[in-house]
Amino acid sequence: MSVVRAGVKYVFRFDEGNAGMVALLGGKGANLAEMKMLGLPVPNGFIISTEACRAYMKEGSKWLDVLWPKIIEHMHYLEHISGKIFGGSENPLLVSVRSGAPVSMPGMMDTILNLGLNDKTVKALADNSKDLRFAYDCYRRFIQMFANVVLDIELDAFEDALHEVKQRLDVTYDYQIPAEELQEMVSKFKGIVKEKVGKPFPQDPWVQLKMAIEAVFKSWNNKRAVTYRKIANIPDDLGTAVTVMEMVFGNLGEDCGTGVLFTRNPSTGEKKLFGEFLINAQGEDVVAGIRTPQPISLLKEVNLELYSELARVAELLEKHFRDMQDIEFTVERGKLYILQTRSGKRTAKAAVKVAADMVNEGIIDEQTAVTRVTPKEIEQLLHRQVDPSVQLCPIANGIAASPGAAVGKVVFDVDEAEERGKKGEPIILVRPETTPEDIHGLSRAVGLLTSRGGQTSHAALVARSLGIPCIVGCEAISIDMIDERFTVGEHVVNKDTVITIDGTSGNIYLGEAPLVEPSLHEKYLHEFLKMADKFARLQVWANSDTPEEARQARELGAKGIGLCRTEHMFREADCLLIMQQVIIAERKEDRVDALDKLVKLQKGDFMEIFKVMSGLPVIVRLLDPPLNEFLPKEHEVTKKLDLLRAEGKGESDEAKKLELLLKRAEALKESNPMLGFRGCRVGVLYPEIYEAQVKAIAEAACELVKQGIDVNVKIMVPLVATGQEMCMLRANIEKVVAETAGFFGMNLHCKIGTMIELPRAAIVADEIAEYADFFSFGTNDLTQTTLGVSRDDAEGRFLAAYVQLGIFMDDPFRTIDRKGVGTLMKIAVEGGRGVKKDLELGICGEHGGDPSSIAFCNSVGLDYVSCSSMRIPVARLSAAHASLGLLN
Repeated sequence: MSVVRAGVKYVFRFDEGNAGMVALLGGKGANLAEMKMLGLPVPNGFIISTEACRAYMKEGSKWLDVLWPKIIEHMHYLEHISGKIFGGSENPLLVSVRSGAPVSMPGMMDTILNLGLNDKTVKALADNSKDLRFAYDCYRRFIQMFANVVLDIELDAFEDALHEVKQRLDVTYDYQIPAEELQEMVSKFKGIVKEKVGKPFPQDPWVQLKMAIEAVFKSWNNKRAVTYRKIANIPDDLGTAVTVMEMVFGNLGEDCGTGVLFTRNPSTGEKKLFGEFLINAQGEDVVAGIRTPQPISLLKEVNLELYSELARVAELLEKHFRDMQDIEFTVERGKLYILQTRSGKRTAKAAVKVAADMVNEGIIDEQTAVTRVTPKEIEQLLHRQVDPSVQLCPIANGIAASPGAAVGKVVFDVDEAEERGKKGEPIILVRPETTPEDIHGLSRAVGLLTSRGGQTSHAALVARSLGIPCIVGCEAISIDMIDERFTVGEHVVNKDTVITIDGTSGNIYLGEAPLVEPSLHEKYLHEFLKMADKFARLQVWANSDTPEEARQARELGAKGIGLCRTEHMFREADCLLIMQQVIIAERKEDRVDALDKLVKLQKGDFMEIFKVMSGLPVIVRLLDPPLNEFLPKEHEVTKKLDLLRAEGKGESDEAKKLELLLKRAEALKESNPMLGFRGCRVGVLYPEIYEAQVKAIAEAACELVKQGIDVNVKIMVPLVATGQEMCMLRANIEKVVAETAGFFGMNLHCKIGTMIELPRAAIVADEIAEYADFFSFGTNDLTQTTLGVSRDDAEGRFLAAYVQLGIFMDDPFRTIDRKGVGTLMKIAVEGGRGVKKDLELGICGEHGGDPSSIAFCNSVGLDYVSCSSMRIPVARLSAAHASLGLLN
């Protein structure tokens, strides 16, 4: 059954489209139509829609036969407005056939240039241009590109022939090959085609066109395009449009050229024209990295008038499309043509700066700015850098194309990079240049180094979009792909050698250079995140156990501390010895004496944290781990005891203390400590431990309040499973708080809540809420107890396989298991708020920094998420995106 629908238009002239038709015309076609409408110098052309592509995917080649009369009609339109004839022997029309998906997929699908050339039209092109060399240069390019894209012939055969000619002539660049050699090369290329496919190179331009359009349709499902869509989460059913456009030539001579221009720096976001150009070249030379181009700033010296016109066009397009633009241009005989504009791929750093700057410049509003940056891009700001305080000597320097530093083993083969990268091995992929076919290996590498290409080459573009450090155009290195090594000066770097690349400076170092964690305190990032906060319903708090962590969290925009773990303080050397005295004490009186010492030490820690967080809430969790975690390892104690006995000190006080430790460790030993004597169970059976902690918290708060500091402390009880536990412990906590505050002659209001980290607690949340002011979901333990999975064991054994097999959609310890853990959370929210409408709800597991989990927390009505300090920027933007419906 035909998919042709009556009245449906499948082919559009440029003057029939606009930027709003991107789903139908693809990004390239829609923007070309829009630029035509703006009166910019765009070559004439037409677009075959994405709907036509989808129809082709269903019906195959017969669909193209149905569509063919419309394509012929539009080619005659091009002939009419250009005054040229497609396949003509006097003034031939040549076209480019380009892909263009609704979502930008740079270099992932196919393009054919110079289509329409054959043995007859090449002579007419030479006569009209009065340049034999130019005509045959176009013809050999066309044969090579057509053979690769349409006939599926590997490029190596053509590249080897080209390299052989350049070696024989002792020239470096393609444009240095004279006309007569190019004529010979065309013959040789046609011979390669016949040898590889068993048929001559097609001479009929109409046959060429039909084959090229079909090849572009097919390229939607080529390996690299499918891989890229998977990485970028692009739907598979969009299809690609096909743009057929009159050729303009940048390789006609010294008054011609081609280039790529960004309206702002795609690495830093700086408002300055950024790009590259080549004199006497076609666009593929820049993008493919075949020649190392010149920076666009040098165009001022070459042709100031042309530079000024480009600057005017760049400003117009950026303001019109309200985003940083990536513009492809060609200059033919001094005349500028714009071949493409699209929103430019940029690094995370640039994305944030451009968004913030465009708000300040009045180009976009704050909500638009917030939608322009993804949580994943904020994560990329967490890239490490080479330690600037260490003196290092680079072995080479290239063009810094994508920031951040990467350490890994050198690998030259993209398939090997993919295979080893999948296993978690850090790989630096080293290539002369990359092609779109390399995406599967690129996406698994931690860094990329090429010897050719510039900042707008394929390698640079894809590395920036993947967020991996990249250096391109490092001409100092000589790569031997056969023996898998590269040389630079006296250094020979073999496969598997560890190197460090710095995509910020362009430096390459032998070995593992010392790296430092990134700084997240740049002014533009804070400005941007303040905008994001305006659209977020969820607040972002932090998991912080020390004053230093609290200070960092506040600087990064945390609105409170959702989890302050008191046991971390116990692990300090002074506290640990006292805690061990508490554990080995056989009488309550002895435990209380030791606990009094702990109160003084803990109080100081609490005071520092409360002071840092003045005016913001701090939730302190009472002791959670099993007591045996604070005892030394049994084998260590036994070893010390044996040494004392060997020295005749078996009856010493030290030996007796060690014996007591061993005895207590044996008594506390459990088969499954995670589900054993821990959390509130310790507080129930040894109330003096929790009472001492509460006393330290209350004393710290009262002393600071007396100093005029605004303290907002809340106390959280861990591992509650029943309402009775919460009732009993709340009464004890309130009693200690009241007694301590009374000693200071004041009232101290302190909210008391619990962690929901057991399935039973979620199910009986209504019962627990009677005695709780807030719930905080401890999703790390809730995930373990819901799935019956020990995280430490699962991660090393079967968890990755379960994700790969699709048993788990995601790692449940990274992203909330919505059907299991998520359902329990919903039950708890409904049960808790059914009893107390104003019950505060939050999350303090590691999921609090995961964008998908944050979206879920937003959907079930939590008030805040709490995460580690370094995840705060990601969480803040995720909360805004969740409120705006961009995350679900």
